[in-house]
Amino acid sequence: MVYIYDTTLRDGAQTRGVSFSLEDKLRITQALDDLGIHYIEGGWPGSNPKDLAYFNKVKNLNLKNSKIVAFSSTKRKKIKVEEDPNIQQLIKTEVPAVTIFGKSWDLHVTEGLNISLEENLELIFETIKYLKNYFDEVFFDAEHFFDGYKSNPEYAIKTLKAAEEAGADCLVLCDTNGGTLWYETEKIIDNVLKEVKTPLGIHAHNDSDMAVVNSLIAVKKGATQVQGTINGLGERTGNANLCSIIPNLVLKMGIKTIPEENLKKLYEVSRLVSELSNRPHPANLPYVGDNAFAHKAGVHVSAVEKNPKMYEHVKPEKVGNRRKIMISELSGRSNVISKAKELGIELSKDAPEVKKILSRIKELEAKGYHFEGAEASFELLLKETMGLTKKYFELKGFRVLTEKRSEEEEAYAEATIKVEIPEEVAKERNIEERVEHTAAEGRGPVEALDKALRKALEKFYPSIKEVKLTDYKVRILNEAAGTEASPRVLIESTDGKKKWGTVGVSPNIIEASWLALVDALKYKLMKDEERKKSNE
Repeated sequence: MVYIYDTTLRDGAQTRGVSFSLEDKLRITQALDDLGIHYIEGGWPGSNPKDLAYFNKVKNLNLKNSKIVAFSSTKRKKIKVEEDPNIQQLIKTEVPAVTIFGKSWDLHVTEGLNISLEENLELIFETIKYLKNYFDEVFFDAEHFFDGYKSNPEYAIKTLKAAEEAGADCLVLCDTNGGTLWYETEKIIDNVLKEVKTPLGIHAHNDSDMAVVNSLIAVKKGATQVQGTINGLGERTGNANLCSIIPNLVLKMGIKTIPEENLKKLYEVSRLVSELSNRPHPANLPYVGDNAFAHKAGVHVSAVEKNPKMYEHVKPEKVGNRRKIMISELSGRSNVISKAKELGIELSKDAPEVKKILSRIKELEAKGYHFEGAEASFELLLKETMGLTKKYFELKGFRVLTEKRSEEEEAYAEATIKVEIPEEVAKERNIEERVEHTAAEGRGPVEALDKALRKALEKFYPSIKEVKLTDYKVRILNEAAGTEASPRVLIESTDGKKKWGTVGVSPNIIEASWLALVDALKYKLMKDEERKKSNE
């Protein structure tokens, strides 16, 4: 049995730009418990008020699988362990387990703590022995162990033995600088196993891109505790990524850890942590990234349709992910057919619509369109090409003006727009006047245009009020052209129930934005109509 120890809430929170609120920490705790994580390190109660508040609040959660762990350093030098405020704060948390980190690299002892090597061993021994009176389990994080072993193997082992003699329940070997290579890890653990009998753990950082493989090697050598973070969050280049380690242990190595049926929650937990970290979810993450089971080249798609094993090392559903068929200039008929099938449309390989859709895609991508982040625009293209959706409105013209009246005042924009709805829509809604001519202001031209378009259409389509723009990205396609370069605009929208992406490309950034905005609203109207028909 290998126990998973999650340190997202402490080590992960040290990621540049990440700051979890108390509520965030509690939500992540609940999600990790549902996943089946064995130990959740909540933080360092002696370091800040937020962590202290967490340990008070987490008691109210009805956790079923996880033990909460508090973290701290060994006692301070020249102070009795029972008088150290950090140690007393640990005891006040009343959690079942604590992790104490201590120096195992002689360099850190003599130059960091500025004490003798023997004094450091006393700090480790006294702290752990004292805490064993208050906690069910006490873990020792041997900080910088691998670097310490390379520098002074005899002393590094002594730090482990001091913790072992004091009663530590697990000796966690830390690659704190993240620079140890796999063959070094293997050799050092072999040597450690000859010296101590207490169960071993591993805590690896990813500075040389070895964190996951070093963690798996440690398990192969007998480690029974693996520490890491969701999505590999952590200082510098991050910690060992539990979203890779857990499925590798369960699906590849056949090792008992969290229940295999819980793996299907992994993608959801990974996305939640990204969301609460206020960071984009890394698309290239193994197992849980949006690209992990994405297929773009036509040959790949054709093969996956026949047998997913040809290009997928595990079933995406096992980790809660799903297969994604990408549409691009590399697409073949298989991509279009597969994508249409996802949308509930059956197409044969010889259907004339397939050739027509593929030709249109390649034509648009030659102009700079990109459908990988704009699946709503692709769905509209496909259904419009096949005659499966109607025209909701027609542009009769728009004008956007930007004005700045003085150095002190902010610039603002005004958009004027005229649209016309089809005759059948007017009859259906009992509207006499089919043309709407209106204007709106905004801090920028795109905001003004968006407001004006909505204002013009809401009279005919009230559900448009539900649509909110959540993201707006501009990518310059031909940078060498300077100010004449064509921008590609990607927009993400939501109606509170679903999110969708749309794209527009034009040498004029306002027109590119307009095209993406129009697709966003057309997609909403199309989906409303489809829901209405399915309910009839």
